[in-house]
Amino acid sequence: MLTRYIQAAMGKAHYERTGEEELYYGRIPECPGVWATGKTLEECREELQEVIEDWLSLGLRLGHAIPEVAGIRIESGPPVPVDV
Repeated sequence: MLTRYIQAAMGKAHYERTGEEELYYGRIPECPGVWATGKTLEECREELQEVIEDWLSLGLRLGHAIPEVAGIRIESGPPVPVDV
């Protein structure tokens, strides 16, 4: 389920070239705060996938609502206590 969600989210990604240092910028509009940059498009894609994986893991751990992507829903439970 998580793999399908990540693949679907990556399929929704938008990429553009920035004028600043000629970097690639990628984001997944359905997932707030999920964005990445890279010197190449492939580097940007790889970084974006790491970001969505971390974002999803943290969101599930903290009990955040995970937005539906391409008809795929992931339900999160109550937050898990974190020892600091």
